[in-house]
Amino acid sequence: MAKILNYDFLLREICRYAKKAGRAATKPLLLLYYVMVSKDTPKKDKLLLASTIAYIVLPIDLLSAKRLPLLGWIDEAVSLTVALQKVQKNITPEMQQKADVLLDKWLPDFTSYTEA
Repeated sequence: MAKILNYDFLLREICRYAKKAGRAATKPLLLLYYVMVSKDTPKKDKLLLASTIAYIVLPIDLLSAKRLPLLGWIDEAVSLTVALQKVQKNITPEMQQKADVLLDKWLPDFTSYTEA
């Protein structure tokens, strides 16, 4: 599967997306990414997750947010929600922690307020 999917490329695109969209919008994508790269995830789910992540972070849209502002965001939200519901049971506390650590690295000005 690694030959078909370029995980590093998707992670770089998620990072670029994070800098535009912020922590709250990016964390679900990172969780999908960590489920996707897990050795326990079936290949068909990996393809679903890769396509969902790519649809959200790459500049290709079926419904453009510029032309149809509300519909352009709704199609991405629906894609993300469906993928999250499909793999929710596969998200581990370790994945949650890895996502938080990576977001702290990418967005140091927006770290969580649990330290205060």
